[in-house]
Amino acid sequence: MTTDLRPWLIALPLVALGWIGTLALVMRLGGEAPSALVLFPPDGLVRALPPGVAVVSSGPVSVTLKGDENLVATLYSLGATLVLPAGLTGCLPQTG
Repeated sequence: MTTDLRPWLIALPLVALGWIGTLALVMRLGGEAPSALVLFPPDGLVRALPPGVAVVSSGPVSVTLKGDENLVATLYSLGATLVLPAGLTGCLPQTG
């Protein structure tokens, strides 16, 4: 008896994409989180941050930021394409 793994190989990436999409939509519609994770930040994002926004950690493909209640809108206005909620440092391997 063999197990057909094809349904799982299709379902798992779709679930992951749906989860990331839901998190991104919640943040875009005004969801609150202790901080925000920007995946694939545009060049110059950190230099363009306004006063009051702090870099909590950064990595090769992401940066985690903490700021006021307008943080998500600020990040999107600075060119971020994907902003996710972040509450726990260390969720992704990053350096301070």
